[in-house]
Amino acid sequence: MARRRGPDFFLIGAPKAGTSALHKALEQHPGLFLSRPKEPKYYMCGDSPPPAYKGPGDAHSNQEWVWQRERYLALFDGAPEGALRGESTPFYLYNRDARRRIAADNPDAKLVAVLRDPVDRAYSNWMHLWMDGLEPRCDVVEAVKREQWRIDQGWAPFWHYSSLGMYGRQLADLYDHVPADQVLLLRYKELVASPGPTLRRVFDFLGVPPVEIETIPADNSRPFVEDGLRTRLLGPVIRAGAWAGQFAPPQAWRRASSPLVRQLQRSGEGGRPSLTPEQRSLLLEPHREDIALLTELTGQDFSEWLLHRDGGSFATRQAEEQQRVGQAG
Repeated sequence: MARRRGPDFFLIGAPKAGTSALHKALEQHPGLFLSRPKEPKYYMCGDSPPPAYKGPGDAHSNQEWVWQRERYLALFDGAPEGALRGESTPFYLYNRDARRRIAADNPDAKLVAVLRDPVDRAYSNWMHLWMDGLEPRCDVVEAVKREQWRIDQGWAPFWHYSSLGMYGRQLADLYDHVPADQVLLLRYKELVASPGPTLRRVFDFLGVPPVEIETIPADNSRPFVEDGLRTRLLGPVIRAGAWAGQFAPPQAWRRASSPLVRQLQRSGEGGRPSLTPEQRSLLLEPHREDIALLTELTGQDFSEWLLHRDGGSFATRQAEEQQRVGQAG
């Protein structure tokens, strides 16, 4: 039997920045093979079980991590001859140990990172967990204020709303381990506004022939859930069930929790509310220095992140962009 080998490329982040959508698009290329599950999280583990994270639902989610090396390498056994192998774990960009392990284990691998306005990213991250009934705080600013306490209490990286968007410090460390020419930086807005050219950049970076995939599938999205009696009744039940789910197979808890989550999301009728200027200013402040570092590292202009505007979800921004193009046509 031929020696198993790991990935040739990684989609390393950032969470809630379109990585899932990009993964789905790349799956359509005949010369690329991407792992299932999409987020094995192997390089966050170091061949040991995942940390005993303590946030709502964390213990349940830990069961889905692929931390044994042979199990991880087996994810790529189905790759066709000659196809490049890849995987997408958006926490690799954030996790210092993962950055180091990838560089040591796959020194020639190519890395793709999608960067999103850190305030929009944090808001989308909070929204994701709030609409699934896991986030106990109904205000994103209040949730971010509790971030350091949550980190100290051992909550998993997906709860690190602000820290996940500190791209400057993350890339500075990554470039200490990996040559910059092995890293492709994309912008979230590019996936939305220019999917065809953006994918061609990725194909060229990976060294595969371009194929026409003009529409990138919409990223994960959920209906907005207003704070109210329904959320205050169902949220604690969902969080308690997520904790109990650690004692059952992941698929069992997903089946059991789905009716509760659907009930919760029944109250989500309108679009997600925009951040107020005051909220955006508060959430932006910790990122100003890091955005300056990111600009210095990359030579790119990120000044638009310092301005107030409506970020919107991947699906809504994609629809707005298609409408704009249609009107222009």
